[in-house]
Amino acid sequence: MRNFKELLIWQRSHKLTLHIYKIVSTFPSFETFGLISQMRRSSYSIPTNISEGCGRNSNPELVRFLNISMGSANELEYQLLLSRDLEYLDNEIYLVTEKELVEVKKMMNTFIQSVKKQIAENKPPKS
Repeated sequence: MRNFKELLIWQRSHKLTLHIYKIVSTFPSFETFGLISQMRRSSYSIPTNISEGCGRNSNPELVRFLNISMGSANELEYQLLLSRDLEYLDNEIYLVTEKELVEVKKMMNTFIQSVKKQIAENKPPKS
């Protein structure tokens, strides 16, 4: 079991979630139950699944939750693009936010590969 709060990937994704909550507060009110809600869920799903995976008792389960987290990050990437194209976000805020999201995704991929390597190293050799 890992302490998720010590992981840089969790810290960065938590910070990203706080940023998403801030920027969607400027969206039109008719998006409250649409894009605003969806972007909030996608963003908090990233650190939530990292947290849940860290609480599991095996690395394969951790990888499963990290993959779910990556899926949420991909959803958020599209939702940011849509928000920009709908002109809910100006291009500067979009670029800064998208850049941070891409960094989180890179870190997630590195973490997934690291845990998979640990899994492979702990498996007994095949006969």
